[in-house]
Amino acid sequence: MRSISLKAKSLDMETGRNIVVLHEQDAEELGHFVGDRVKLVAPKATLVAIANTTKRMVQRGEIGAFIEVTEALGLKPGDILSVTLVSRPRSVDFIKKKMAGQQLSTEEVNAIVDDIVARNLSSTEMTAFVVSECIRGMSTSEIVALTRRMVDSGDKLELGISPVLDVHSIGGVPGNKYSLVTVPIVAAAGLAVPKTSSRAITSAAGTADVMEVLANVTLGMDEIKRIVQKVGAVLAWGGAVKLAPADDIIIGVERTLGVDPRCQLLASVMSKKLAVGADRILIDIPTGPGAKVETTDQARSFAHDFMELGRRLDVQVEVAITYGGQPVGYAVGPALEAREALETLRGNGPGSLVEKATSLAGIMLELGGAASAGMGRQMAHEILNSGKANQKMCEIIEAQGGNPDVKPEDIPIGDKKEVILALHDGYVTHIDNGSINKIARATGAPRGKGAGLRVILKEGRKISKGEPLLEIYAEHEAKLDDALAIAKRSPPITIGGMLLEKMTHRPHMG
Repeated sequence: MRSISLKAKSLDMETGRNIVVLHEQDAEELGHFVGDRVKLVAPKATLVAIANTTKRMVQRGEIGAFIEVTEALGLKPGDILSVTLVSRPRSVDFIKKKMAGQQLSTEEVNAIVDDIVARNLSSTEMTAFVVSECIRGMSTSEIVALTRRMVDSGDKLELGISPVLDVHSIGGVPGNKYSLVTVPIVAAAGLAVPKTSSRAITSAAGTADVMEVLANVTLGMDEIKRIVQKVGAVLAWGGAVKLAPADDIIIGVERTLGVDPRCQLLASVMSKKLAVGADRILIDIPTGPGAKVETTDQARSFAHDFMELGRRLDVQVEVAITYGGQPVGYAVGPALEAREALETLRGNGPGSLVEKATSLAGIMLELGGAASAGMGRQMAHEILNSGKANQKMCEIIEAQGGNPDVKPEDIPIGDKKEVILALHDGYVTHIDNGSINKIARATGAPRGKGAGLRVILKEGRKISKGEPLLEIYAEHEAKLDDALAIAKRSPPITIGGMLLEKMTHRPHMG
Protein backbone atom coordinates (compact mmCIF):
# COMPACT_ATOMS: atom_id res chain seq x y z
CA MET A 1 0.00 0.00 0.00
CA ARG A 2 1.06 3.59 -0.66
CA SER A 3 2.72 5.52 2.17
CA ILE A 4 3.29 9.23 2.68
CA SER A 5 5.35 11.11 5.26
CA LEU A 6 3.61 13.82 7.32
CA LYS A 7 4.71 16.13 10.12
CA ALA A 8 2.94 15.52 13.44
CA LYS A 9 0.81 18.27 14.94
CA SER A 10 -0.58 17.63 18.43
CA LEU A 11 -4.25 18.52 18.94
CA ASP A 12 -5.17 19.21 22.55
CA MET A 13 -8.42 17.25 22.70
CA GLU A 14 -9.44 13.83 24.01
CA THR A 15 -11.61 11.70 21.72
CA GLY A 16 -11.73 8.37 23.53
CA ARG A 17 -10.36 6.72 20.38
CA ASN A 18 -7.13 6.64 18.38
CA ILE A 19 -8.06 9.33 15.86
CA VAL A 20 -6.00 11.54 13.53
CA VAL A 21 -6.94 14.13 10.91
CA LEU A 22 -5.43 14.53 7.46
CA HIS A 23 -5.59 17.50 5.13
CA GLU A 24 -8.07 16.53 2.41
CA GLN A 25 -5.42 16.83 -0.34
CA ASP A 26 -3.07 14.45 1.51
CA ALA A 27 -6.03 12.12 2.07
CA GLU A 28 -6.80 12.16 -1.65
CA GLU A 29 -3.17 11.39 -2.51
CA LEU A 30 -3.26 8.46 -0.07
CA GLY A 31 -6.54 7.15 -1.51
CA HIS A 32 -8.23 7.62 1.87
CA PHE A 33 -11.97 7.80 2.56
CA VAL A 34 -13.52 9.13 5.78
CA GLY A 35 -13.24 6.56 8.56
CA ASP A 36 -10.46 4.53 6.93
CA ARG A 37 -7.68 3.30 9.19
CA VAL A 38 -4.08 4.33 8.81
CA LYS A 39 -0.92 2.79 10.20
CA LEU A 40 1.29 5.41 11.85
CA VAL A 41 5.01 4.69 12.17
CA ALA A 42 6.63 7.19 14.55
CA PRO A 43 10.26 7.39 15.75
CA LYS A 44 9.40 5.46 18.94
CA ALA A 45 6.24 3.43 18.25
CA THR A 46 3.67 2.20 15.74
CA LEU A 47 -0.11 2.54 15.95
CA VAL A 48 -3.26 2.04 13.89
CA ALA A 49 -5.70 4.96 14.04
CA ILE A 50 -8.97 6.07 12.47
CA ALA A 51 -8.40 8.99 10.10
CA ASN A 52 -10.75 11.85 9.25
CA THR A 53 -10.18 14.72 6.84
CA THR A 54 -10.13 18.49 7.28
CA LYS A 55 -9.47 21.69 5.37
CA ARG A 56 -8.56 23.86 8.35
CA MET A 57 -7.26 21.95 11.39
CA VAL A 58 -4.00 20.98 9.69
CA GLN A 59 -2.11 22.20 6.66
CA ARG A 60 -1.05 20.02 3.77
CA GLY A 61 1.93 17.95 4.83
CA GLU A 62 0.74 17.75 8.46
CA ILE A 63 -1.19 15.13 10.39
CA GLY A 64 -3.22 16.15 13.44
CA ALA A 65 -2.90 13.75 16.37
CA PHE A 66 -5.37 13.94 19.25
CA ILE A 67 -4.22 13.35 22.83
CA GLU A 68 -4.61 9.55 22.79
CA VAL A 69 -2.44 9.17 19.67
CA THR A 70 0.11 11.76 20.81
CA GLU A 71 0.61 9.93 24.10
CA ALA A 72 0.59 6.42 22.63
CA LEU A 73 3.25 7.31 20.08
CA GLY A 74 5.23 9.60 22.40
CA LEU A 75 5.09 12.34 19.75
CA LYS A 76 7.15 15.51 19.89
CA PRO A 77 6.53 18.62 17.78
CA GLY A 78 7.96 18.15 14.30
CA ASP A 79 8.17 14.35 14.41
CA ILE A 80 7.73 12.80 10.98
CA LEU A 81 5.23 9.97 10.66
CA SER A 82 5.02 7.39 7.93
CA VAL A 83 1.29 7.06 7.11
CA THR A 84 -0.10 3.98 5.31
CA LEU A 85 -3.69 2.94 4.62
CA VAL A 86 -4.65 -0.34 6.29
CA SER A 87 -7.72 -2.52 5.89
CA ARG A 88 -10.67 -2.49 8.27
CA PRO A 89 -10.27 -4.79 11.31
CA ARG A 90 -11.76 -8.27 10.93
CA SER A 91 -13.66 -7.67 14.17
CA VAL A 92 -16.05 -5.39 12.26
CA ASP A 93 -17.18 -8.43 10.27
CA PHE A 94 -17.72 -10.33 13.52
CA ILE A 95 -19.85 -7.47 14.87
CA LYS A 96 -21.95 -7.67 11.69
CA LYS A 97 -22.24 -11.42 12.27
CA LYS A 98 -23.62 -10.76 15.77
CA MET A 99 -25.97 -8.12 14.34
CA ALA A 100 -27.37 -10.88 12.10
CA GLY A 101 -28.06 -13.00 15.18
CA GLN A 102 -25.31 -15.57 14.68
CA GLN A 103 -23.21 -17.04 17.49
CA LEU A 104 -19.58 -15.93 17.74
CA SER A 105 -16.64 -18.27 18.32
CA THR A 106 -14.14 -17.66 21.12
CA GLU A 107 -11.63 -16.38 18.56
CA GLU A 108 -14.17 -13.92 17.14
CA VAL A 109 -15.10 -12.62 20.60
CA ASN A 110 -11.38 -12.26 21.40
CA ALA A 111 -10.81 -10.24 18.22
CA ILE A 112 -13.62 -7.80 19.12
CA VAL A 113 -12.31 -7.32 22.68
CA ASP A 114 -8.74 -6.85 21.45
CA ASP A 115 -9.80 -4.17 18.97
CA ILE A 116 -11.90 -2.43 21.63
CA VAL A 117 -8.89 -2.25 23.97
CA ALA A 118 -6.60 -1.12 21.14
CA ARG A 119 -9.23 1.55 20.32
CA ASN A 120 -9.30 0.33 16.72
CA LEU A 121 -13.08 0.61 16.43
CA SER A 122 -14.95 3.77 15.49
CA SER A 123 -17.80 5.17 17.56
CA THR A 124 -20.26 3.80 15.00
CA GLU A 125 -18.76 0.30 15.17
CA MET A 126 -18.72 0.34 18.97
CA THR A 127 -22.36 1.43 19.02
CA ALA A 128 -23.24 -1.36 16.59
CA PHE A 129 -21.64 -3.90 18.93
CA VAL A 130 -23.52 -2.68 22.01
CA VAL A 131 -26.83 -2.48 20.14
CA SER A 132 -26.34 -6.00 18.76
CA GLU A 133 -25.75 -7.21 22.35
CA CYS A 134 -29.04 -5.54 23.35
CA ILE A 135 -31.09 -6.98 20.51
CA ARG A 136 -29.44 -10.34 19.82
CA GLY A 137 -27.99 -11.24 23.22
CA MET A 138 -25.25 -13.82 23.74
CA SER A 139 -25.06 -17.49 24.67
CA THR A 140 -23.36 -18.58 27.90
CA SER A 141 -20.34 -19.74 25.87
CA GLU A 142 -20.04 -16.30 24.27
CA ILE A 143 -20.35 -14.58 27.68
CA VAL A 144 -17.66 -16.87 29.14
CA ALA A 145 -15.34 -16.02 26.23
CA LEU A 146 -16.14 -12.30 26.58
CA THR A 147 -15.48 -12.38 30.33
CA ARG A 148 -12.18 -14.24 30.05
CA ARG A 149 -10.85 -11.99 27.30
CA MET A 150 -11.83 -8.84 29.18
CA VAL A 151 -9.91 -10.12 32.22
CA ASP A 152 -6.87 -11.13 30.17
CA SER A 153 -6.82 -7.78 28.34
CA GLY A 154 -5.96 -5.85 31.52
CA ASP A 155 -4.08 -5.91 34.80
CA LYS A 156 -4.85 -8.34 37.63
CA LEU A 157 -4.65 -7.79 41.37
CA GLU A 158 -2.53 -10.47 43.01
CA LEU A 159 -3.06 -10.42 46.78
CA GLY A 160 -1.63 -13.88 47.38
CA ILE A 161 -4.36 -14.77 49.89
CA SER A 162 -7.63 -16.68 49.98
CA PRO A 163 -10.47 -16.14 50.38
CA VAL A 164 -10.86 -12.84 48.55
CA LEU A 165 -14.46 -11.62 48.64
CA ASP A 166 -16.34 -9.14 46.52
CA VAL A 167 -19.90 -7.94 46.15
CA HIS A 168 -21.72 -6.25 43.30
CA SER A 169 -25.25 -4.96 42.81
CA ILE A 170 -26.62 -4.88 39.28
CA GLY A 171 -28.24 -1.59 40.30
CA GLY A 172 -31.36 0.06 38.99
CA VAL A 173 -32.54 1.24 42.41
CA PRO A 174 -32.01 4.84 43.58
CA GLY A 175 -29.92 5.36 46.72
CA ASN A 176 -28.23 1.95 46.59
CA LYS A 177 -25.25 2.93 48.79
CA TYR A 178 -25.13 -0.39 50.68
CA SER A 179 -21.42 -1.02 49.81
CA LEU A 180 -20.25 1.77 52.10
CA VAL A 181 -21.78 -0.16 55.00
CA THR A 182 -21.44 -3.79 53.87
CA VAL A 183 -17.74 -3.65 52.93
CA PRO A 184 -16.52 -2.24 56.28
CA ILE A 185 -18.64 -4.79 58.17
CA VAL A 186 -17.02 -7.68 56.29
CA ALA A 187 -13.52 -6.18 56.51
CA ALA A 188 -13.97 -5.66 60.26
CA ALA A 189 -14.34 -9.44 60.53
CA GLY A 190 -10.86 -9.89 59.05
CA LEU A 191 -11.84 -10.73 55.47
CA ALA A 192 -10.29 -9.13 52.36
CA VAL A 193 -12.66 -7.11 50.15
CA PRO A 194 -10.98 -5.28 47.23
CA LYS A 195 -14.18 -3.53 46.09
CA THR A 196 -13.88 -1.71 42.80
CA SER A 197 -16.92 -0.02 41.31
CA SER A 198 -17.94 1.87 38.22
CA ARG A 199 -19.37 5.34 38.18
CA ALA A 200 -23.09 5.76 37.52
CA ILE A 201 -24.27 4.64 34.08
CA THR A 202 -27.99 5.38 34.23
CA SER A 203 -28.42 6.18 37.95
CA ALA A 204 -27.77 9.33 39.99
CA ALA A 205 -24.79 7.87 41.86
CA GLY A 206 -22.58 4.82 41.60
CA THR A 207 -20.57 3.49 44.54
CA ALA A 208 -17.45 5.24 43.22
CA ASP A 209 -19.34 8.55 42.95
CA VAL A 210 -20.49 8.31 46.58
CA MET A 211 -17.14 7.17 47.99
CA GLU A 212 -15.39 9.98 46.12
CA VAL A 213 -17.18 12.44 48.41
CA LEU A 214 -15.25 10.90 51.33
CA ALA A 215 -11.89 9.94 49.82
CA ASN A 216 -9.84 9.48 46.68
CA VAL A 217 -11.16 6.63 44.52
CA THR A 218 -8.74 7.10 41.62
CA LEU A 219 -6.17 4.61 42.87
CA GLY A 220 -3.45 2.71 41.05
CA MET A 221 -3.03 -1.06 41.28
CA ASP A 222 -0.15 -0.83 43.76
CA GLU A 223 -2.19 1.54 45.96
CA ILE A 224 -5.20 -0.79 45.94
CA LYS A 225 -3.00 -3.73 46.92
CA ARG A 226 -1.27 -1.77 49.66
CA ILE A 227 -4.56 -0.51 51.14
CA VAL A 228 -6.21 -3.95 51.13
CA GLN A 229 -3.16 -5.50 52.78
CA LYS A 230 -3.13 -2.71 55.37
CA VAL A 231 -6.82 -2.29 56.31
CA GLY A 232 -8.52 -5.26 54.61
CA ALA A 233 -10.66 -3.40 52.10
CA VAL A 234 -10.83 -0.65 49.52
CA LEU A 235 -13.66 1.23 47.80
CA ALA A 236 -12.09 2.34 44.54
CA TRP A 237 -13.10 3.35 41.02
CA GLY A 238 -12.37 0.45 38.67
CA GLY A 239 -11.89 2.78 35.72
CA ALA A 240 -8.71 4.24 37.23
CA VAL A 241 -6.83 0.98 36.72
CA LYS A 242 -6.65 -1.38 33.78
CA LEU A 243 -8.97 -3.98 35.27
CA ALA A 244 -10.87 -5.38 32.28
CA PRO A 245 -10.29 -2.12 30.33
CA ALA A 246 -12.58 -3.17 27.47
CA ASP A 247 -15.47 -3.00 29.92
CA ASP A 248 -14.87 0.66 30.77
CA ILE A 249 -14.79 1.56 27.08
CA ILE A 250 -18.04 -0.33 26.48
CA ILE A 251 -19.64 1.31 29.54
CA GLY A 252 -18.90 4.70 27.93
CA VAL A 253 -21.01 3.67 24.92
CA GLU A 254 -23.75 2.25 27.16
CA ARG A 255 -23.87 5.49 29.14
CA THR A 256 -24.33 7.50 25.93
CA LEU A 257 -27.11 5.20 24.71
CA GLY A 258 -28.69 4.75 28.16
CA VAL A 259 -28.68 0.94 27.82
CA ASP A 260 -27.23 -1.96 29.82
CA PRO A 261 -27.40 -5.23 27.80
CA ARG A 262 -27.86 -8.31 29.96
CA CYS A 263 -25.00 -10.28 28.40
CA GLN A 264 -22.59 -7.37 28.77
CA LEU A 265 -23.71 -6.77 32.35
CA LEU A 266 -22.91 -10.40 33.23
CA ALA A 267 -19.49 -10.23 31.59
CA SER A 268 -18.79 -6.78 33.02
CA VAL A 269 -19.49 -7.77 36.62
CA MET A 270 -17.65 -11.08 36.49
CA SER A 271 -14.61 -9.73 34.65
CA LYS A 272 -14.11 -6.95 37.20
CA LYS A 273 -14.43 -9.39 40.10
CA LEU A 274 -12.03 -11.92 38.58
CA ALA A 275 -9.52 -9.15 37.79
CA VAL A 276 -9.24 -8.25 41.50
CA GLY A 277 -8.66 -11.90 42.36
CA ALA A 278 -12.05 -12.52 43.99
CA ASP A 279 -12.79 -16.23 44.42
CA ARG A 280 -16.06 -15.80 46.38
CA ILE A 281 -18.54 -13.38 44.89
CA LEU A 282 -21.94 -12.13 46.03
CA ILE A 283 -24.29 -10.66 43.42
CA ASP A 284 -27.18 -8.45 44.54
CA ILE A 285 -30.21 -8.34 42.23
CA PRO A 286 -32.67 -5.65 43.39
CA THR A 287 -36.15 -6.59 42.23
CA GLY A 288 -39.45 -4.74 42.11
CA PRO A 289 -41.52 -2.22 40.14
CA GLY A 290 -39.23 0.36 38.56
CA ALA A 291 -36.04 -1.63 39.22
CA LYS A 292 -33.80 -2.92 36.44
CA VAL A 293 -35.27 -6.38 37.15
CA GLU A 294 -38.98 -6.02 37.91
CA THR A 295 -40.18 -9.53 38.74
CA THR A 296 -38.92 -12.34 40.97
CA ASP A 297 -39.00 -14.77 38.03
CA GLN A 298 -36.70 -12.46 36.03
CA ALA A 299 -34.43 -12.13 39.04
CA ARG A 300 -34.19 -15.90 39.44
CA SER A 301 -33.33 -16.24 35.76
CA PHE A 302 -30.58 -13.63 36.18
CA ALA A 303 -29.36 -15.42 39.31
CA HIS A 304 -29.06 -18.73 37.44
CA ASP A 305 -27.07 -16.98 34.70
CA PHE A 306 -24.62 -15.57 37.25
CA MET A 307 -24.22 -18.88 39.06
CA GLU A 308 -23.72 -20.80 35.80
CA LEU A 309 -21.16 -18.23 34.70
CA GLY A 310 -19.38 -18.64 38.04
CA ARG A 311 -19.38 -22.43 37.60
CA ARG A 312 -17.91 -22.13 34.09
CA LEU A 313 -15.28 -19.65 35.33
CA ASP A 314 -14.45 -21.73 38.43
CA VAL A 315 -15.40 -19.19 41.11
CA GLN A 316 -17.98 -19.46 43.89
CA VAL A 317 -20.97 -17.22 43.22
CA GLU A 318 -23.96 -16.63 45.46
CA VAL A 319 -26.89 -14.37 44.58
CA ALA A 320 -29.15 -12.30 46.82
CA ILE A 321 -32.49 -11.18 45.41
CA THR A 322 -33.35 -8.01 47.34
CA TYR A 323 -36.36 -5.70 47.42
CA GLY A 324 -35.94 -2.91 44.89
CA GLY A 325 -39.43 -1.46 44.56
CA GLN A 326 -38.44 1.87 46.13
CA PRO A 327 -35.18 3.67 47.02
CA VAL A 328 -32.74 2.16 49.51
CA GLY A 329 -32.77 4.60 52.41
CA TYR A 330 -33.98 8.12 51.70
CA ALA A 331 -31.02 9.88 50.06
CA VAL A 332 -30.24 9.89 46.32
CA GLY A 333 -27.11 11.64 45.00
CA PRO A 334 -23.39 11.38 45.93
CA ALA A 335 -23.07 13.73 48.94
CA LEU A 336 -26.52 12.96 50.33
CA GLU A 337 -25.83 9.22 50.09
CA ALA A 338 -22.40 9.61 51.69
CA ARG A 339 -24.06 11.39 54.62
CA GLU A 340 -26.63 8.61 54.99
CA ALA A 341 -23.98 5.88 54.83
CA LEU A 342 -21.94 7.54 57.59
CA GLU A 343 -25.10 7.99 59.70
CA THR A 344 -25.83 4.27 59.27
CA LEU A 345 -22.30 3.28 60.34
CA ARG A 346 -22.78 5.49 63.42
CA GLY A 347 -26.01 3.71 64.35
CA ASN A 348 -28.55 6.23 63.02
CA GLY A 349 -29.32 4.85 59.57
CA PRO A 350 -32.67 4.13 57.92
CA GLY A 351 -34.08 0.65 58.38
CA SER A 352 -34.02 -0.32 54.70
CA LEU A 353 -30.30 0.47 54.38
CA VAL A 354 -29.41 -1.30 57.63
CA GLU A 355 -31.48 -4.32 56.56
CA LYS A 356 -29.91 -4.57 53.12
CA ALA A 357 -26.32 -3.88 54.18
CA THR A 358 -26.35 -6.40 57.03
CA SER A 359 -28.18 -9.06 55.00
CA LEU A 360 -25.55 -8.89 52.25
CA ALA A 361 -22.70 -8.67 54.75
CA GLY A 362 -24.10 -11.74 56.53
CA ILE A 363 -23.96 -13.80 53.33
CA MET A 364 -20.39 -12.63 52.70
CA LEU A 365 -19.32 -13.49 56.25
CA GLU A 366 -20.63 -17.02 55.73
CA LEU A 367 -19.04 -17.22 52.27
CA GLY A 368 -15.70 -16.23 53.74
CA GLY A 369 -15.92 -18.64 56.65
CA ALA A 370 -16.03 -15.91 59.33
CA ALA A 371 -19.54 -16.95 60.38
CA SER A 372 -21.17 -20.37 60.52
CA ALA A 373 -24.14 -21.15 58.29
CA GLY A 374 -27.22 -19.15 59.26
CA MET A 375 -25.32 -16.90 61.69
CA GLY A 376 -23.89 -14.33 59.28
CA ARG A 377 -26.61 -11.74 59.54
CA GLN A 378 -26.54 -11.77 63.34
CA MET A 379 -22.75 -11.35 63.25
CA ALA A 380 -23.10 -8.47 60.76
CA HIS A 381 -25.54 -6.69 63.09
CA GLU A 382 -23.18 -7.17 66.02
CA ILE A 383 -20.23 -5.72 64.08
CA LEU A 384 -22.34 -2.73 62.97
CA ASN A 385 -23.82 -2.08 66.42
CA SER A 386 -20.44 -2.40 68.17
CA GLY A 387 -18.94 0.46 66.15
CA LYS A 388 -16.29 -1.82 64.60
CA ALA A 389 -17.67 -1.26 61.09
CA ASN A 390 -17.54 2.51 61.59
CA GLN A 391 -13.96 2.27 62.83
CA LYS A 392 -13.04 0.14 59.80
CA MET A 393 -14.64 2.70 57.47
CA CYS A 394 -12.56 5.44 59.10
CA GLU A 395 -9.45 3.35 58.39
CA ILE A 396 -10.49 2.84 54.75
CA ILE A 397 -11.19 6.57 54.29
CA GLU A 398 -7.83 7.51 55.80
CA ALA A 399 -5.95 4.91 53.74
CA GLN A 400 -7.55 6.40 50.60
CA GLY A 401 -6.45 9.91 51.53
CA GLY A 402 -9.67 11.19 53.09
CA ASN A 403 -10.47 12.66 56.49
CA PRO A 404 -11.16 9.76 58.90
CA ASP A 405 -12.87 12.14 61.35
CA VAL A 406 -15.45 13.41 58.85
CA LYS A 407 -18.96 13.69 60.24
CA PRO A 408 -22.15 13.41 58.18
CA GLU A 409 -22.99 17.08 58.75
CA ASP A 410 -19.52 18.10 57.48
CA ILE A 411 -20.37 16.96 53.95
CA PRO A 412 -21.61 19.89 51.85
CA ILE A 413 -24.77 19.50 49.78
CA GLY A 414 -26.28 21.71 47.10
CA ASP A 415 -27.37 25.12 48.39
CA LYS A 416 -30.23 25.42 45.87
CA LYS A 417 -33.17 23.63 47.48
CA GLU A 418 -36.86 23.12 46.85
CA VAL A 419 -39.37 21.13 48.92
CA ILE A 420 -42.31 19.40 47.26
CA LEU A 421 -45.40 19.28 49.47
CA ALA A 422 -48.35 16.88 49.56
CA LEU A 423 -51.40 18.26 47.77
CA HIS A 424 -53.87 16.29 49.89
CA ASP A 425 -54.16 13.91 52.84
CA GLY A 426 -53.61 10.21 52.37
CA TYR A 427 -50.99 7.49 52.31
CA VAL A 428 -47.88 7.08 50.17
CA THR A 429 -48.99 4.25 47.89
CA HIS A 430 -46.16 4.24 45.33
CA ILE A 431 -42.68 5.66 44.74
CA ASP A 432 -41.59 5.66 41.10
CA ASN A 433 -37.91 4.65 40.92
CA GLY A 434 -37.61 5.81 37.32
CA SER A 435 -38.97 9.27 38.09
CA ILE A 436 -36.76 9.56 41.21
CA ASN A 437 -33.71 8.74 39.07
CA LYS A 438 -34.66 11.24 36.36
CA ILE A 439 -35.21 14.02 38.88
CA ALA A 440 -31.93 13.30 40.69
CA ARG A 441 -29.96 13.21 37.44
CA ALA A 442 -31.61 16.45 36.33
CA THR A 443 -30.27 18.14 39.47
CA GLY A 444 -26.75 17.48 38.15
CA ALA A 445 -25.96 14.23 39.98
CA PRO A 446 -23.61 12.40 39.86
CA ARG A 447 -21.26 15.01 38.39
CA GLY A 448 -22.58 17.58 40.81
CA LYS A 449 -21.61 15.88 44.06
CA GLY A 450 -23.99 17.95 46.21
CA ALA A 451 -26.95 17.48 43.89
CA GLY A 452 -29.76 14.99 44.41
CA LEU A 453 -32.85 14.52 46.53
CA ARG A 454 -34.23 13.14 49.77
CA VAL A 455 -37.47 11.18 49.94
CA ILE A 456 -39.24 12.15 53.17
CA LEU A 457 -41.82 9.37 53.45
CA LYS A 458 -41.78 5.82 52.10
CA GLU A 459 -44.67 3.62 50.94
CA GLY A 460 -47.39 2.99 53.51
CA ARG A 461 -46.73 6.16 55.51
CA LYS A 462 -49.60 8.53 56.31
CA ILE A 463 -49.25 12.13 55.17
CA SER A 464 -51.29 15.30 55.58
CA LYS A 465 -51.84 18.03 53.02
CA GLY A 466 -48.96 20.53 53.05
CA GLU A 467 -46.42 18.13 54.59
CA PRO A 468 -43.10 17.65 52.75
CA LEU A 469 -42.80 14.72 50.36
CA LEU A 470 -39.47 15.37 48.72
CA GLU A 471 -36.44 17.67 49.12
CA ILE A 472 -34.56 18.48 45.93
CA TYR A 473 -30.99 19.84 46.03
CA ALA A 474 -28.87 21.34 43.25
CA GLU A 475 -25.71 23.37 42.89
CA HIS A 476 -27.15 25.53 40.08
CA GLU A 477 -30.55 27.21 39.77
CA ALA A 478 -31.00 26.02 36.17
CA LYS A 479 -30.51 22.40 37.26
CA LEU A 480 -33.01 22.84 40.08
CA ASP A 481 -35.54 24.24 37.60
CA ASP A 482 -34.98 21.24 35.31
CA ALA A 483 -35.52 18.82 38.17
CA LEU A 484 -38.70 20.58 39.30
CA ALA A 485 -40.07 20.49 35.76
CA ILE A 486 -39.55 16.71 35.64
CA ALA A 487 -41.11 16.27 39.09
CA LYS A 488 -44.17 18.17 37.89
CA ARG A 489 -44.38 16.23 34.63
CA SER A 490 -43.73 12.81 36.20
CA PRO A 491 -44.77 12.90 39.88
CA PRO A 492 -42.40 10.53 41.72
CA ILE A 493 -44.68 9.85 44.69
CA THR A 494 -48.32 8.78 44.59
CA ILE A 495 -50.64 9.59 47.48
CA GLY A 496 -53.87 7.67 47.82
CA GLY A 497 -56.57 7.24 50.40
CA MET A 498 -58.27 4.07 51.54
CA LEU A 499 -61.06 4.71 49.02
CA LEU A 500 -59.62 3.82 45.62
CA GLU A 501 -62.65 4.37 43.41
CA LYS A 502 -66.34 5.18 43.60
CA MET A 503 -68.73 3.53 41.15
CA THR A 504 -72.43 4.41 41.02
CA HIS A 505 -75.29 2.81 39.15
CA ARG A 506 -78.15 5.22 38.46
CA PRO A 507 -81.35 3.47 37.33
CA HIS A 508 -82.97 4.82 34.19
CA MET A 509 -85.81 7.14 35.07
CA GLY A 510 -88.50 6.97 32.49
